[in-house]
Amino acid sequence: MGSQRKRPVRLTTQDREELVRVTTTGVRKASMIMRARVLLALDTSVGEVDSKAVIATRLGVSGETLRLVAKRFAETGGDVHATIARKKRDLPPVPSPVTGEVEARLIAMACSQPPSGYARWSLRLLEKHVALAEDIPDLDHSTIGRILKKRNCALI
Repeated sequence: MGSQRKRPVRLTTQDREELVRVTTTGVRKASMIMRARVLLALDTSVGEVDSKAVIATRLGVSGETLRLVAKRFAETGGDVHATIARKKRDLPPVPSPVTGEVEARLIAMACSQPPSGYARWSLRLLEKHVALAEDIPDLDHSTIGRILKKRNCALI
């Protein structure tokens, strides 16, 4: 009962009705329904709450899930919708270094004559020459292979 004392979950009747509606009607994501059930089970406004182990067993989740949902409820200031919804990313995803211009330069390099001493281009040889080019970011041989495959370019 540590998390119930530390971060008690007290729901209003309107919040309880909304959570019951989420768990019983409509089509929602399983994670959203699971978090709604956890909030309903941890609600102290309707009476005494069972222990974490009993709730976890009954709902089929871990004790850590109970703790995290209670923590998220406290962090959102008791906002039920923010607690059960998916958390938004803090940082945007890292942009890809491969742009259309980089693809075009790479394909042009792969279609050109291989350096002297080589019969054809290989992915590792392209990787070395891309690293030497100043206007193309360093790319791994697997990335180069994906780019060429996407554009149906074969190294012959």
